[in-house]
Amino acid sequence: MGYKYKPNKGCVKRFKVTATGKIKRRGTFSSHLRSRRDAAMKRRLGRPAILFEGHARNMRRFMGVSGLKPLKIAHERAIAQQKKATAA
Repeated sequence: MGYKYKPNKGCVKRFKVTATGKIKRRGTFSSHLRSRRDAAMKRRLGRPAILFEGHARNMRRFMGVSGLKPLKIAHERAIAQQKKATAA
């Protein structure tokens, strides 16, 4: 019997994968002591952030997500758009 891959449950709970394969994360400094943060920072921390692609590759491996490559998808979309522009 072969090895069964087990994803890292901590990564699965902390990060979400978008449809193209990008990794969304929550901001830090948002769990407690929010009264000392100004309103602009609180608004910024409420929004999800996209993880840098170098780290996202490792996180996808930890999470057991394979086959999603955002840079490849973006490249294919750009090529399709160029073909569409030259055809028109």
